Amino acid sequence: MGELHDLTAVEQAAAIRDGSLSPVELTEHYLARIERLDATLGAFITTTPEIAREQAAAAEMVAVAARREGRGLPALYGVPVPVKDLNFVAGVRCTLGSSAYTEHVPTIDDHVVTRLRDAGTVLLGKTNTPEFGLPCYTENRLAPPARTPWDLTRSAGGSSGGAAAAVSGGLAPVAQGSDGGGSIRIPAAVCGLFGIKPSRGRVSSGPVQHDVSGLSVPGPIARTVADAATLLDVMAGPMPGIPYGAPSPAPGETFAACAGRDPGKLRVAALPEPPVAGAELHPDCRAAHDAAASLLRDLGHEVDELALPVDESIRAAFEDVWAVMATMYPVAPGDEAGLMPLTRQLRARAERVSGQAFAEALYGFRVLGQLIADTILSTYDVILTPTLAQPPMEVGGLRDDADPAAEFAALAHFTPYTPLYNATGQPAVNVPLHWTGEGLPIGVMLGGRYGDEATLISLSGQLERARPWAGRHPEVWG
Repeated sequence: MGELHDLTAVEQAAAIRDGSLSPVELTEHYLARIERLDATLGAFITTTPEIAREQAAAAEMVAVAARREGRGLPALYGVPVPVKDLNFVAGVRCTLGSSAYTEHVPTIDDHVVTRLRDAGTVLLGKTNTPEFGLPCYTENRLAPPARTPWDLTRSAGGSSGGAAAAVSGGLAPVAQGSDGGGSIRIPAAVCGLFGIKPSRGRVSSGPVQHDVSGLSVPGPIARTVADAATLLDVMAGPMPGIPYGAPSPAPGETFAACAGRDPGKLRVAALPEPPVAGAELHPDCRAAHDAAASLLRDLGHEVDELALPVDESIRAAFEDVWAVMATMYPVAPGDEAGLMPLTRQLRARAERVSGQAFAEALYGFRVLGQLIADTILSTYDVILTPTLAQPPMEVGGLRDDADPAAEFAALAHFTPYTPLYNATGQPAVNVPLHWTGEGLPIGVMLGGRYGDEATLISLSGQLERARPWAGRHPEVWG
């Protein structure tokens, strides 16, 4: 065995169950790496070593008793899982990536945190996120920018950039993220990871931070398909007050089991061209898409390349809804001037979005979901696209404080593919199948029918077995 962080989360949990690894030893290993490396990587806003040590010690006592009594343990028992700093953990500072919330300490857990607690995971801390999770990079006024370990001059993406940087950099085995416009899949793509944006309603955003737009859902970021699927099993399930409900797996079924299951022969619709006017597909991203299509054919799947017309009305609707959602976090009048320029610009735009325009935008999302279901997923099982239109960007490369409106347009050109699945509520995953000659990860995205994470997970597992990626580590990183 190499370093403890070289083990997958599933392997770590198995070692805890059989007694060959202690949750305390594992937790101390990650805390030491965070202490040594995070100032460079920018993965965490807040670390919680006291909580982590207390939880690890308690997990060790339960694990010893379970072995003695022949009892089983939850799938990730004793494994560290950091929480994104957009999510509430009772008694732990939650900044939302904003200087306006530097002293904010919730008194209640988000539902996803409740499920992580119940599963016996260990909280290392709160991972870095941009202000209110709005842009697809992770730069704020509270912590160093989150960087991809594959090239420390480049951004880890966003808004779950800290989560992805932590997992890719070996500061955590897996991490919880959230995805409102690509915020799991984008950082997974630029950090060489597997990330799942679940179906709307699969994981609860409650009890306080329900997303009235339906765009955002919590999900897992991991090095392997099995790790991500296992964490999804932990986080998923109905919770009191959840307004949506994705269909549950059959009794006895788990997403983790799907990771090792043959998906059978599938029909795949390949849509490589950006669906946003003005967005240009970089040759490396096109090469990643084409290589994935070729691999799928080699594995016996039918792949047809299609072209869809660009519909700018959906982009405009998304911008209106995104602006309105930027106002959902209350900010004291005296703190408004300290918000990031993009945040201020979006909140100002929201004042010009009427109630009717907001409702029409949400209706447009539902129409789009029906259109995709009727015209593509009635014939095809899976949609293949690039995850991003460009390779990982340099830190600061997408940010434009002088012209935040231009910045938002640039963000749309960088991420033209991901918001579709937030609008429709369908599941989608980033699969890290490709690396450039410079050693930069380039992801491809698979999207599926609403509620059908199982097919995406089983297909991703097949791709992982055919072209393994988990053994790849950033050579530039510790």
